[in-house]
Amino acid sequence: MTSARTLPDSPAGPAGRRRAGTDEEPVAASRRALPARYDWLWAALLTLAVAAVGIGRAQPWRDELASWNAASRSTGELIDMLGHVDAVSGLYYLLLHGWISVFGDSTAMLRLPSALAMAGAAAFAVLTARTLFDRRTAVFTGLLFAFVPAVSRYGQEARSYAFVVLAVSAATWLLMRALERPVLRRWAPYALAVAAAGLFHVVSLLFLLPHGLIVLGRWWRDRRGRTVVAYAATVAVALLPVVPLVLLGQSQAGRQIGWIKTPHLRSVADLWNNLFGSPTIGLALAALVLLPLAWSRGRRPAVELLLVGAAPIGAAWVVSQGSTSYFMDRYLLFTLPAWVVLAAAALAALRPLRAGALLLAALVLLGLPDQRQMRTEWARVGLDGQAAAQLITKGYRPGDGFVPVRGADRVFMIDFQVEYFLPERVRLRDVFAERSALDSDDLFPQECARPVDCLRATPRVWVVTWSGTKDPFHKLPKEQADALRGHYKVVESKTVRGLSVTLLERAA
Repeated sequence: MTSARTLPDSPAGPAGRRRAGTDEEPVAASRRALPARYDWLWAALLTLAVAAVGIGRAQPWRDELASWNAASRSTGELIDMLGHVDAVSGLYYLLLHGWISVFGDSTAMLRLPSALAMAGAAAFAVLTARTLFDRRTAVFTGLLFAFVPAVSRYGQEARSYAFVVLAVSAATWLLMRALERPVLRRWAPYALAVAAAGLFHVVSLLFLLPHGLIVLGRWWRDRRGRTVVAYAATVAVALLPVVPLVLLGQSQAGRQIGWIKTPHLRSVADLWNNLFGSPTIGLALAALVLLPLAWSRGRRPAVELLLVGAAPIGAAWVVSQGSTSYFMDRYLLFTLPAWVVLAAAALAALRPLRAGALLLAALVLLGLPDQRQMRTEWARVGLDGQAAAQLITKGYRPGDGFVPVRGADRVFMIDFQVEYFLPERVRLRDVFAERSALDSDDLFPQECARPVDCLRATPRVWVVTWSGTKDPFHKLPKEQADALRGHYKVVESKTVRGLSVTLLERAA
C-alpha cells in the first residue's frame, strides 16, 4: 500500500515541490492551497447540517430531561444543586442554562449546542488529519466523520458528550502543534483544552495517558528534554481547576454511576459497536483502522492515533475492575475522532483513488438505517410523555395534584417526561413532595415519610405510572397507594405508550 505521505497531492510529494525556472508554479500552487486551508470549515458545516436533520423529532430521554431540569433553574439554584448531585456535569448545565435563557427550551434548541460542538470536533479532526498525514486524508476525515451515526446520535443529545469530543479533539491537534514548535503560545491553548475536557467529563482525562506516551515517544526520538518538562507543567496547570471537581465527583459517584456493571472482555466488543452508533459501521472501521500501520513512512502518526483511540478504552476497562465502573461507550466517545482519522487515512491511501471514494460512499449508505432509526420519535424512549401531558392538559383544573411513580423507579424520571410537555398554565401540586427538588438542592424532591399527611385538601389527583396493568397505582410505594385508595376514587384511566394516566377525585 502506498504511503499517504507520498501521494501526488501531498505537500511532501511532487506537487509540493517547485520546479526550477518557473514563476507561474508558486502562484498556481498557492491558489490550489487556498481552498485546502478551509477544509476544516466545510467539514464543520457538513457535520452540523447532518446532525441538524430531524434534531427535534425524537422525544428527549431521561438524561436529557435531567439536563433540562437542571438548566432551567436559576444560576444560584443550579450551583446549590451541584453541591449534592451531578457536579461532573456542572459546566455543561451552566452553559445550557445560558443558552436556553436566550433561545428557549424546545427539544431542538436543547440539542443544538451539542450539534455545534460536534461540528467543532469535526474541524479539529480534519486539522489533525492534515497535520499528521495529508490533505486527502483530511478530506476523507471530514466526509466520514459527518456520517458516522454516533456523531449525529450525540450531536442530537442534550448532554455534555459532544463537548467532550470537541475538547479532546482540539487537545489532540493542539498537542501536535505544540510538539512541532514547543513554545508557550502553543502550550497555553492545549492547557485550556485539557481543562475543558476534564470539566465537561472527568473520565475524558484518560486521554492524557496516550498524549503522555506520544510526548515520551517524541522525546525518545529527538531527545528534547524541555518538551517533556513543558508538557508535564502544562498538564499540571490545566488540572488545577479540575481537581476539586474530581474530588466532589468521587463523593457523588456511588449515587450517579453505581449501576454501571464491571466490564468483561466481551464488553469491549459491545462498546466498540455502540461507540459508532452502528454495529455495521463499527465492524467496517475495525477493518480499516489498522491498515495505516503497514505504511513505511506513515507508521508513526498511525501509531500515535492508535494510542489516542485505544489507550483510554484499555485504561477505562482496567480502572473499572475496581469498586466503581466507568466503562460506558458514551463516556469514551472522545476516542471516536482518532478512529475516524485512522480509517480515513486507510481510505485515502487506497489505489485507485476511486476505490477509497467508493468505499466511503458504501460506509455512508451502510449507516443510513441507523441514521434513520435514531431520528424516529421513539428512538430514545419507550414512554410517550407528550401524550400523557396532553391528557392532563385537556382535563386540567386549577388545584389539581400530580403523583408520578417515583420510589425505586425515580431514576426513570417519569415526572420529568410529563412535566417537560406541560404548558405554562398547567400548574400541578406535587402531592407527595414534602420538600421540592429546589428546596432539597437535588434533581428529585424529598417525599413524605407519611404520605397520608401530605394529601391535604387536594380535590383531584393525576397519577402517572407504568402501563401494562389494570392497577392504576402500579409501582407506587405501598404507603402512597394506600393513601390514595383510602381517600380518592378513580374517575377515568387511559393508557398511552408505556404509561397509564389516571384521574382521581376525592371521595365524599
